[in-house]
Amino acid sequence: MRSKLFPLAFSVTLLCLFGSVRADDSLPHLRRQGNATQLIVHGEPILMRGGELGNSTGEPDYLRQYWPRLKALNLNTIVAPVYWELMEPEEGKFDFAQLDGLLKDARAQNMHLVLLWFGVWKNSMSTYVPGWVKGDSTRFPHSQDSAGNALEILSPFSEKVLAADVKAFRALMSHLRAVDQKENTVVLVQVENEIGMIPEARDHSPEAERKFREAVPAELTAYLAKNTDTLAAELRDSWVAHGKKTTGTWTELFGEGTATDEIFMAWHFSRFVEELTVKGKAEYPLPMYVNAALIRPGHKPGQYPSAGPLPHLFDVWRAGAPSVDLLAPDIYFTNFVEWVRKYAGRGNGLFIPEALRSVDASVNGLYAIANYNAMGFSPFGIESVSESATKYLADSFGLVAQLTPLILEHQGRGTMAGLLPEGPEQRQPQQVLLGGYTMHVTFEKPSGPDLADGVVPPAGSASVNPASPPTGGLIIATAADEFIIGGTGITTTFQLRKPDGPQVGLLSVEEGRFVEGKWTHIRWLNGDQTHQGRHVKLDLGRFSLQKVKLYQYR
Repeated sequence: MRSKLFPLAFSVTLLCLFGSVRADDSLPHLRRQGNATQLIVHGEPILMRGGELGNSTGEPDYLRQYWPRLKALNLNTIVAPVYWELMEPEEGKFDFAQLDGLLKDARAQNMHLVLLWFGVWKNSMSTYVPGWVKGDSTRFPHSQDSAGNALEILSPFSEKVLAADVKAFRALMSHLRAVDQKENTVVLVQVENEIGMIPEARDHSPEAERKFREAVPAELTAYLAKNTDTLAAELRDSWVAHGKKTTGTWTELFGEGTATDEIFMAWHFSRFVEELTVKGKAEYPLPMYVNAALIRPGHKPGQYPSAGPLPHLFDVWRAGAPSVDLLAPDIYFTNFVEWVRKYAGRGNGLFIPEALRSVDASVNGLYAIANYNAMGFSPFGIESVSESATKYLADSFGLVAQLTPLILEHQGRGTMAGLLPEGPEQRQPQQVLLGGYTMHVTFEKPSGPDLADGVVPPAGSASVNPASPPTGGLIIATAADEFIIGGTGITTTFQLRKPDGPQVGLLSVEEGRFVEGKWTHIRWLNGDQTHQGRHVKLDLGRFSLQKVKLYQYR
């Protein structure tokens, strides 16, 4: 794939990635507020209280049985797949019944939709392509391993594979414009799903081998040279260690090994995705993102779906796919805070389209929204959430629904923080700095982190109790001496940030809720519930809101 297939506009790379300028702002689009990226629908920012359907739950007739349950979870957004094999069962003949059914039912339930394009790749493999593609590997070649064996991964180096995917994706976006431009039911579109190479780090097909021997494209080397100081450490170190060359082959610029193989594949995957994104937006310019399957600790390229939009490859993807609006993580590991921090950095707007559906999802979502300005959070397999997790997730999303106007007002302004333990080993209180105060937050947690339904703990790990209550929340500074604290199982104390200042006391603490954006009092908590003015405590096992007013004394 030469540059003639993928025209780049590097002068608008950051603008495109971090919130595109759109000709018609009446369509869903992204905008910046402070250091936050917000999703705007019908002219107003929204927070996506989402749930991603299981891979085989996207057909409307089958999904219909689950809508009451999805509504009961307090969702406002469903993340749903659209299958290429159903949409184009015969080449050039399109059937949009699945999409039209999703739109009809989502509107009836007053839900937003995020569409997942299950096109050439889904979890690395090419399992959702139509039969007429699967049956013609001469026309639509597969990637190969180093021994020459074909993989069930269509090659990103094939112009015919690209052309077929582009044609279908354009048809999808064109139809979506025709049937949804007024309603804006669909607010985001995911391009492909968890792209990556496995079980080796790169494609070894003849065309891939030829490309690997060619010079690194000038577009990528120009990006590296222009952004040297801000490159991801792994990429920068590899490039600098080999002389910071701007001409040469992949191994001449980055060295031998699987790390270079992964950079090579990331470039070509991103160029493929850029073409889909550009052509899709030409039909209907909705915000678009790509998602990543994350890396298990200690795994090397080829042992995980390599070359997707992972943090150490952000720069390759930014250079190769500037029209993509967001790079998104699918977080199934218990080090949730670490992964959120990586994806929320360097100006990337945060959306979590897939997440572990344990009871801890309820507090993980609160944390991502409050601490890193996430525009949405979406546990996977939402129709199959366990009974133990259902109540916590529904209560957490109910809390987000109450707080949405306040959260959106404070996003990107440094007046809000998420509260969540980094992991089961955390023993010290979390320290939060807001305004003139330091808050020390402790978490009441009777056992280790919970896992998703069906996930088996690693050998040798401690057992976990899947029903143990979650703990976490958020805090918003609504005035100089006033805070809203929400969540479950957290205890907070306050002191002035200024050393040698007066003591800080609790002027008042009240439990309440927001009704149509207005605070409604439930009860005062100035006695035993605050340990006679020593702390603010949100009980473990239920989600609640408290308004706290402080005073100072000597």
